[in-house]
Amino acid sequence: MNLEQQIEKIVRANGAVFYDTETVTEGEQTIYRVYVTQKDGVSLDLCTEISRELSPFLDVHPPMGGKYTLEVSSPGLERKLTKPEHYMHSLGEKIKFKIIGVDKGKGTLIAADDKGITVETKHGKVSYAYDQLGTVKTYIEW
Repeated sequence: MNLEQQIEKIVRANGAVFYDTETVTEGEQTIYRVYVTQKDGVSLDLCTEISRELSPFLDVHPPMGGKYTLEVSSPGLERKLTKPEHYMHSLGEKIKFKIIGVDKGKGTLIAADDKGITVETKHGKVSYAYDQLGTVKTYIEW
């Protein structure tokens, strides 16, 4: 089992769904973020419990060399979509997307499968394979 599969197992044991990981540097600090979701929302208590269980596991199986800080949180309402599962769980939501080497767009995600997505834009329905897409994020119109 790889590291993400082990993390997913710990997250699932706490009644949540593993979303993704991210490593970022803020100032001189390296942060290893584990994003989790849950049908009724992610609470601070849930993040704390998952962090308590992940911490000793990551002490034995570090995600990287050197010092880092572990953070467990929700990916938020406006979140990056990077895996087919992310798209499938975001059907009906508004997205902003970049098409590699071409243009930007936005619309409502109306279909997703293992190969690509379909978006309803102001110009009609358009479909893209995942390898055509750059950054894709959900967004909220306030």
